[in-house]
Amino acid sequence: MKIVGITGGIGSGKTTVCQIFENLGVPVYNADIQAKKILNSNQSLKKKIKSLLGEGAYFENGKLNRNYVASQIFADKELLSKINTLVHPIVQEDAKRWSEQFQKEGIQYVLKEAALLVENGSYRSLDSLIVVTCPEEIRIQRVIKREKATREEVLKKIKNQLPEQEKIKVADFIIQNDGQLPIIPQIWKIHQILTKNK
Repeated sequence: MKIVGITGGIGSGKTTVCQIFENLGVPVYNADIQAKKILNSNQSLKKKIKSLLGEGAYFENGKLNRNYVASQIFADKELLSKINTLVHPIVQEDAKRWSEQFQKEGIQYVLKEAALLVENGSYRSLDSLIVVTCPEEIRIQRVIKREKATREEVLKKIKNQLPEQEKIKVADFIIQNDGQLPIIPQIWKIHQILTKNK
């Protein structure tokens, strides 16, 4: 069974693309959703994050204070890197356990969706990499609408991610999600290639 990564910049439409793959029967691991669960439940990780960012990183009920954490890490590259160093190995381990459950089911490939697969180098351990691309201005507008964020907040997040061109350089497959080119035929073509080369 192949483990295929899927990534793209914020607002590129990874989630939409993953939903279409799921409709084709492909299991999808969403690293960002799982990371949020782990950040809320892993006690030793919580302790480390509090010592790095202060008690304000978590609410009294034990849930992550996402706005506070984002305001800290997106303003400081070093802090962002330290948080990633704490969180990524735990998410990697979780993804590995998750994918093992499909080994016996005869599934030909699973998708691991993560925003930072290229940034943290973990794409190298995967069998293939799909990059979802979209012009920056469309991405900015999507995120402003989705997160009720300001343009400045979105640009700050984009600046902390690797430029799209760098991700494309290491991609095995590219899905263009700019609203012009239909995405279903692009996904279907990739699905056929991945299920054919067993």
